[in-house]
Amino acid sequence: MNKELLRLVTIGSVDDGKSTLIGRLLFDSGSVYEDQVESVTRASKERGFESLDFSLFTDGLAAEQEKRITIDVAYRYFETERRKFILADCPGHFEYTRNMFTGSSTANVALILIDAQEGIQEQTKRHAYIASLLQVSHLVLCVNKMDKANYDQKVFDNIVESFREFSSKLDINDIHFIPMSALCGDGVVTRSANMPWYDGPTLSYLLDNIHISGDGNNIDARFPIQMVFTQNDRNMILGRVASGSLRKGDEVMVLPSGITSRILEISLAKSQLNEASVGMSVAIELEDDIQVMRGDMLVRINNRPQVGTQFDVMMCWLDDQPFDRQKSYLIRQTSKETKAAVSEVIYKVDIHSLSRMQDTKEVVANDIIRARIITQDPVCFDTYRNNKSTGSIILIDPETNNTVAAGMIHSYVDR
Repeated sequence: MNKELLRLVTIGSVDDGKSTLIGRLLFDSGSVYEDQVESVTRASKERGFESLDFSLFTDGLAAEQEKRITIDVAYRYFETERRKFILADCPGHFEYTRNMFTGSSTANVALILIDAQEGIQEQTKRHAYIASLLQVSHLVLCVNKMDKANYDQKVFDNIVESFREFSSKLDINDIHFIPMSALCGDGVVTRSANMPWYDGPTLSYLLDNIHISGDGNNIDARFPIQMVFTQNDRNMILGRVASGSLRKGDEVMVLPSGITSRILEISLAKSQLNEASVGMSVAIELEDDIQVMRGDMLVRINNRPQVGTQFDVMMCWLDDQPFDRQKSYLIRQTSKETKAAVSEVIYKVDIHSLSRMQDTKEVVANDIIRARIITQDPVCFDTYRNNKSTGSIILIDPETNNTVAAGMIHSYVDR
C-alpha cells in the first residue's frame, strides 16, 4: 500500500511551543527511537526538568540548545498507518523569517501555534500572512499551553474569534482550531479530559484525515525536460511531471519552440506506462525526431503556460548581502536556468504591519518584495496561484552560487 505523503510545517511566535508540540507528537505516536528517548531523558534531567523536555527531539543544533530557540528549519520524518509525513519545524524569531519562508514553501498544512495566555502576537499574524502568500492550503491554529490557562473555554473562544477576524484578509479557505497542551499531551494524540467542552478532533487525527489530494494542480499537464539521451537510435526525453498527467498517444507541444508531436511511449525504469501523473519521473519518446533540450517543457497543445521574458514576482530576499540593483543573477524555474535581472522593485512589504512600503531603496535579508524580473531566454511558467510547481523561482548569485532569493510568479508582463 502506497501511503499518501503530507508535508507539514510548524510556525508561529517565539516560545509558543512549536518544538515541544512536535516532540510530543513524535513521542506519543511512537516515532522516536529508544536511544533518542534515553538521550533526551538525560538532557532533560541535566536541565532540571522533572519530565521529558520534548523540544529536544527537534532542536538539534548546538546553538539552538544553548539558546533554547529554533534557528534553522529542523526536518523530521514519521508515518502513521495511513500517511507519511515530512515535518518542518520553523524558527519563530523575526530575523529568521527567510527560514520560515523556505520551510513553508512546500507545505500542505501549516500548524500555527498560539500561547493561550499571550494570545495572538505580531509574529503570529506575520507567519499566517506568509503562509497565505505561499498558498498553503490548510491552516491549523493550535492554541497551546491551555494548562496554564486552566483549560478555560473562554480563552480559547476569544483567540478563535480574534483570529477569524484577522484571517478574513488572508487567502486561506480551510482553517481549523484545536485547544491543546503540548507539554501535558492534551489534544495532541489523545483527547483531553480537561477540556470536555471541545468536541473536535485531536491534532493527530486531523493530520491523518485532512483532505489534501486536491491541493495540487491535476489539470494542467506540465513536463519540464531534465535531459535528452539517445538509446538504440531512439531519443528519450527525461523529466518529472510537475502537474497534471500525460498519456501515451497525447498530442503535445514543446515550448518555447512551439513544435508539436505525439507521445509514442512512456517508460519508468524498464516498465512501459500508459500514463504518467504528477510527481512521476519518466522517460518519454515522441513520434517525431525533433530538437528538444533541458529547460524546455512538454505541454498539451490546448493547455499551455505563459511563455515570456518578463513577469512580476512576490519574493523573499534570503542572502546576507543586500540586493544589488546593478547585478545580474541566474534564475532557476523547474529545469530552466537562464540569466536574469530585477528591473524594478515595485514595493516592499512592511513585515510588522503587512502594509506596502513604496520606499524600496534597500532590500536586505528577510525582506519580502514585489519585483519585476527580466530573463535572457524565454521561460515557460504559470502563476503561482494556479500552479506552484511552474510558478516558483529562485535567484542565484553566479559569483558565489548562493541562492539569494525565492519567489512566486504573480503575473505575466506583456512587453
